[in-house]
Amino acid sequence: MKINSDFKRELLKNLGIILICIICSTTISFFIIPPNLPTAAVNSKDCECPESKIQTKVEKNFFNDSDIIADIVEKISPSVVHITTKVEQKIVQDPRQFFFEDEMFRHFFGFEPREFNFPVPPLKRRTTGTGSGTVISEDGYILTNYHVVQSASEITVKTKNEKEYKADLVGKDKYSDLAVIKIKEKGLIPAKLSDSSRIRPGQWAIAVGSPHGLHHTVTLGIISAISRDIPELSNVSFIQTDAAINPGNSGGPLLNIKGEVVGINTAIIGSAQNIGFAIPINTAKKIVEQLKSGETIGHPWLGVAMSPMTEELARALGVPANTEGIVISRIISGSPADVYGLQAGDILQRIDGKKFNDPKAVQDSIKNKKVGDTINVQVLREGKMIGKEIKLGNWQETEKH
Repeated sequence: MKINSDFKRELLKNLGIILICIICSTTISFFIIPPNLPTAAVNSKDCECPESKIQTKVEKNFFNDSDIIADIVEKISPSVVHITTKVEQKIVQDPRQFFFEDEMFRHFFGFEPREFNFPVPPLKRRTTGTGSGTVISEDGYILTNYHVVQSASEITVKTKNEKEYKADLVGKDKYSDLAVIKIKEKGLIPAKLSDSSRIRPGQWAIAVGSPHGLHHTVTLGIISAISRDIPELSNVSFIQTDAAINPGNSGGPLLNIKGEVVGINTAIIGSAQNIGFAIPINTAKKIVEQLKSGETIGHPWLGVAMSPMTEELARALGVPANTEGIVISRIISGSPADVYGLQAGDILQRIDGKKFNDPKAVQDSIKNKKVGDTINVQVLREGKMIGKEIKLGNWQETEKH
């Protein structure tokens, strides 16, 4: 078979082009792949892909950076103080009860000890308590709990640098369980107060304080819940946390992951584990200036205990099952509700024309009023609608039951 010379030339030309391409690609590969590392040996760890950068960023933000909490605590420590209180209690005690009332005494001496009417001065017993506090100004004002200092005859504050100061009680508010004390010192480092309305369940929480007198103890947890109402403790809505809180933590700060104060640690449920409560810092912000000035804090108060309407309560009260409103279960003696004629068993349906079916909504509505405000209340009583004008009182003017 004869091959045309033109065909030969074209074939050789194409083969030459292919050979040149092979040589060029081989040469370029030496510049792209390191000559001392086989292609199959390239480790995926050496590949900086976008996913690995994201993972690295997340780890450094919290889980892989063990200094984050330590840095926060180091910054907040000068703003947390240990509080020691001394309380004097008078004990009215008649020493005659130890031997004059004894049957043997009467047997030998033949008269009743009550014939002696000599005065017996009351005995005094001094007890101590501990708590924590949060510095809120550089000139010595410290925020703590009312129950930490309520009966104290002497208050001592110890700072992070082990300096001790005698403190004065400036203002206190039993309703919110908050108090402000002051030491004579300048240049303190106040804690940064956050906005507690922005916290959410699941966010990190750090508690700092002096549980059982152990100064500057740090515990870590999360915000377990918000807006917890526990009337036995206080009349505010609490933050619930599982960061360990113990006796002595009261008055210390609950912090977010930025090291800002979101709450003041206050109480625990003793029969449970890691169920603690803190007063939202926004509650404190509303009254702290009044406390610093020693003013009496007014809290509008109606004075009723309430229960949501249920089918069982409706049957017991003899009203249709679909009756709306809130059942007044108890009237506190001497309260505005008592003075203006509300009764247990009344079904509260409207306040100032607005319908209510939730006791907490009623409480919030009253809190937003002022002491001395008059409200128009409509209640259903024995099938009749009754209207009452009630002047709200001050919670602190009446003993809480």
